[in-house]
Order: sequence, then structure tokens, then C-alpha cells
Amino acid sequence: MTQTLKLTSRVFHRIQWPPMLGTSLGSRRSDSAPGSLGDIPGPSTPSFLAELFCKGGLSKLHELQVQGAARFGPLWLASFGTLRTVYVADPVLIEQLLRQEGPWPERCGFSSWTEHRRRHHRACGLLTAEGKEWQRLRSLLAPLLLRPQAAAGYAGILGNVVRDLVGRLRRQRGRGTGPPALVRDVAGEFYKFGLEGIAAVLLGSRLGCLEDEVPSDTETFIRAVGSVFVSTLLTMAMPSWLHHLVPGPWARLCRDWDQMFAFAQWHVERREAEVAMKNPGKPEEDTLSGSHLTHFLFREKLPAQSIVGNVTELLLAGVDTVSNTLSWALYELSRHPEVQSALYSEITAALGPGFCAHPQATALSKLPLLKAVVKEVLRLYPVVPGNSRVPGKDIHLGGYVIPKNTLVSLCHYATSRDPAQFPEPNAFRPARWMGEGPTPHPFASLPFGFGKRSCMGRRLAELELQMALSQILTHFEVLPEPGAPPVRPMTRTVLVPERSINLQFLDR
Repeated sequence: MTQTLKLTSRVFHRIQWPPMLGTSLGSRRSDSAPGSLGDIPGPSTPSFLAELFCKGGLSKLHELQVQGAARFGPLWLASFGTLRTVYVADPVLIEQLLRQEGPWPERCGFSSWTEHRRRHHRACGLLTAEGKEWQRLRSLLAPLLLRPQAAAGYAGILGNVVRDLVGRLRRQRGRGTGPPALVRDVAGEFYKFGLEGIAAVLLGSRLGCLEDEVPSDTETFIRAVGSVFVSTLLTMAMPSWLHHLVPGPWARLCRDWDQMFAFAQWHVERREAEVAMKNPGKPEEDTLSGSHLTHFLFREKLPAQSIVGNVTELLLAGVDTVSNTLSWALYELSRHPEVQSALYSEITAALGPGFCAHPQATALSKLPLLKAVVKEVLRLYPVVPGNSRVPGKDIHLGGYVIPKNTLVSLCHYATSRDPAQFPEPNAFRPARWMGEGPTPHPFASLPFGFGKRSCMGRRLAELELQMALSQILTHFEVLPEPGAPPVRPMTRTVLVPERSINLQFLDR
């Protein structure tokens, strides 16, 4: 989820250029003396600008990672104005960097999201806070999200959301042209599911996203989620001085965030008012439920603005990870019926045939193929195609000295598609996570990050994905749209399908 969303870093994956295949990802500098920043190979600024702005590079940043690694090797440097960025596309070097982190790992020194908070007097949440404030927020939320038993406690409320998703998919079939079982734009349906699920966990109430008529404020929020990633990419690709000359992207980003903040604030205030009315005169601690994270934050005496900031960012983070991953998972399963059939057999053998509204999280965790499918989808289509760090001290990396305060971009998409780590890297092969073939380096695929900056909502996201996949496949056989061409990913800050994924859902 929140990985979902280490946004400042992915944007800077813009820096990979035209392909010159043949350089090994595993190559290393052989000089005995450490090299300086100026010794690191990389593209010229004009070639970078041409690729980024003239050749559609902003939407192909994930592909450009692979091309940059092929041209320059596992580590390269590029400059954009006064900003110098080191790009790392090798799991050994990524591990080397991440294991040198300090107590408060910093992602990026500049963030349009943080700038929005400053200008609009909004509190930072877990995604945008840094330093001691970030550590304080993470310490508050970690016990409620990161512990497996804590995430498992949300299975009941999420089971109700999954049940409603199955019903909505059934109702959405056959709307428009095509076969009667066709559901168009499944990612849009799963966006609604992702928002409904994370809102249920955060607020302890339902938003109605999966009803026949979606509330207008919910539709506005969903549109803002999609729009903010585009505006983020544009504002981060532009130097700050250009925002005054081309104000559109910045104005769009502020509009999107203001709409999301207003949505979160209204629901937080409404939920707290409902609790107060149901429990008049009772101490706050007696009225809180452990499954409602917003209540916990109020109990911890967090300022109201900070609560709204965290809820806003967590709502955003909880949508894309689940919706995109679920879309890609069903897309790949529809194109690999043998895997889908094996997974259906595993699910029904473990959970029993028919509908199980609230499968135990422990039962889901014991389904090896289900877990492997999720891991393989996240390898092929990581929601966050890359990440970044700003070291607080000089570090040694790949035979070079990287000065402190240098932006280092981690190219996770490139490493997760590295044939040296994953034979047939572009193939959907969940069995590779079940002992078939060589074991990849543990840092080759990091869809949820690593260490203190790892995704706070990983356990919750995995639970949602497992519950949704198990119930969808219990009720439906999923088939591809007849005659539809393959769908490729594109970069929109996060990785998304380049066009709508339409799938058939046939009753079993």
C-alpha cells in the first residue's frame, strides 16, 4: 500500500534512455581505487531531455530502466539541472545500499506532495513525513498493520467487501458490446473495491463504492486518485521555476489533493460524530475498536489535522496497490488457464466449494500457489517500479564513492525482469516461487520495499489480494476478451495498464 506510494522516487526513473543491449547487469568497476561521482557512466543531458519529452519517455520509465542498464551497466549517473541522480539496477548493489541506511532513511529531497502540504497548510502523513515525524507516525501504525495477526483481524470486515465485489462483478457483466459475461475496465471496478476495503479498515464504515449507484463524492475521490499520479509525474519532471510559466500541472495536482483531503476530512468527522452519538458520556478509550485505525489515532491524541493527513494518504495508498495488482493477476490467469485451473483446485480443496464469506487468513496463507501467483504478478508489474534514497553520509557503492545527499534511484522494474535472476523474465510463471528453477537474489524483486521504509500496509494488501482472488475464482472462471491484443504496462508515476483490461466472468 504505502509502498504504493513512495511517489517522489519513482518519478525520477525518467532517466533511462535508448537501448544498447549487451552490457551485463552484473558488470563491476574493476579499478582498485574507488571512483568518484564523475567517473560513473551515463547519458548526456540533451539525450535525456529528448528521450523524456520528445519520445514519450514519461510513460515508458519502467522500460527505460531496462534500456539504461543495458547501455550503461548496473550503475549510471545522469544530471537534470543541478540535480544529479545515480541509478542502480542490480540486486547486489541495491542490497549494499539499503543495508547502509541510517535510522531515518530519506527518499528524496524534493516532493511536490510535500510542497502542496506546505503551501496549503496541510499536515503530512506517513507517505510525505520525514525524519522524527515519520518515525513517530510509523511507530504508531506499525503494530496495527505490520504484524500478521493484526492484519488477520481485518478478515471479517474485508470479507464483506469481497462479497460485495463478487456481486458487483456479476451485475457489471454484459454492459455494452461484447459477450454477455464481459466486464469492461476491471481496473475501474477494482479501484472501487480497493477504496471500499481500505476505508472499512481506516474508518470502520462503508462508503458504498460497490453499490449500483456510487456516491458522487466517492467518484470524485477515485478520479482524483487517478489524476494525481499524472500531475505528480508532470510536476516532478519539470524544474520548479517552470511551474510559474506552465501552471497547469501544479494547479491540477493541488486540485486533486484538495479533493482527496476534503473527502477524508468529511468521513473522519462523520465517523467520530457517529461514535460520539452512540456512546454519549463514555470515555473515548471504551468506544474504540481495534479494527478502526482512525479511532486509534484519535485515542493517541494525534492532532486532527495529522489524522486527516494520514487517512488521506493511506486511502490513496490502499487503492492502487490492490486495484492494479488484482487487475494484472486476473489478466494473466485468464491468459494461462492451466494456472487458473490449478489455483481453483487448490482454493476449493482448502476452503471448500461454494462461497465462504470470511475465509480465515491462516487458511489463505497456507495456499502456496495463491501466494506464488501474487508474488509473480508483483514481480512482473510492481506497483512502484522503482524507489529512491538520499544517503545521509558518504557511501561506497559498486566501486564508487557516492557523496551524501545524492539522490540514488533503485530500478526495481529492471531487476525484477533481469534474465540472470529470472529465466524467461517476461513470462508469467508462478512456479518459479515454488522451487522451480534457480532461486533469485532476495533483493531482485522488492514490491513492498525493504527495511524501515518498507510498505506499511503490506500485510493488509496481501490479505485483500488473497481474499479477492480466492472468492472471485470460487465463483467465476475468468476468460480474456475475445480478440483483444495484449495489454502492456505504462508509467503513470505508478505502473498501470496502458489501456482498459476487459475480462469475461463465467459462472462456475
